[in-house]
Amino acid sequence: RRPPRSTPLYSSAASDVYKRQVHGDTKAPGKLPDPKATKTVYNYQTLVALMLSPQTRDEVCAVAMDRLKEHGLTPKKIKEMSQEELAGLINNVSFYNVKAKHIKKTTDILLEEHKGRVPDTLKELLKLPGVGRKVAHLALQLCYGKVEGIAVDTHVHRISNRLGWVKSRKPEETEKQLEEWLPKEWWARINGMLVGFGQETCKPVGPKCDICLAAELCPYGKAILKKAKPKKRSRKEVNKD
Repeated sequence: RRPPRSTPLYSSAASDVYKRQVHGDTKAPGKLPDPKATKTVYNYQTLVALMLSPQTRDEVCAVAMDRLKEHGLTPKKIKEMSQEELAGLINNVSFYNVKAKHIKKTTDILLEEHKGRVPDTLKELLKLPGVGRKVAHLALQLCYGKVEGIAVDTHVHRISNRLGWVKSRKPEETEKQLEEWLPKEWWARINGMLVGFGQETCKPVGPKCDICLAAELCPYGKAILKKAKPKKRSRKEVNKD
């Protein structure tokens, strides 16, 4: 196993991330908070964006965040808002009713127990409704610059297994196995790199193995390309022609 930069995967993934940035067709959750907001509100908006993001494309999440910011995206404003109103503002994201419920409950906890601030420890973040390990790790990285683990989402989990970096059935297992060998300097970067790569090239269905620079190093890619190769015709078939 080698860290990503030592394989063609880095070039392929970096190319996908670059294309997405240049064409402006995506907005990562970490870029959605209001840059003019106070640190407390900025961190809160970061957490909300991360809670909206699971199973939702970045550009869709960005629309929901714009709606929320127009109405005032602060702990106090969200507390005053009904769950139904909140759900209506984020109804373009997946599972918006569940996410609205989690955001409301999380906001109450932040105000009651943390003075409106996003916790700065993994333990406290994981106590919040709707905050799993991926969201918690990203919140620590984006809000406080703390890297305590690898944020594993569906893309990181899928691609790591396809590449043979891990052999796991659950994201939690992928996180643990990656952390056992991947240099810590890569822990914060691997999520952003593989999410872009997963959305553009190594898709869940119909991966573009034929244009992937890492295909020849990937067990999954090799198998896909092998199936795609035309079968050699037998001498009998040729003679029939």
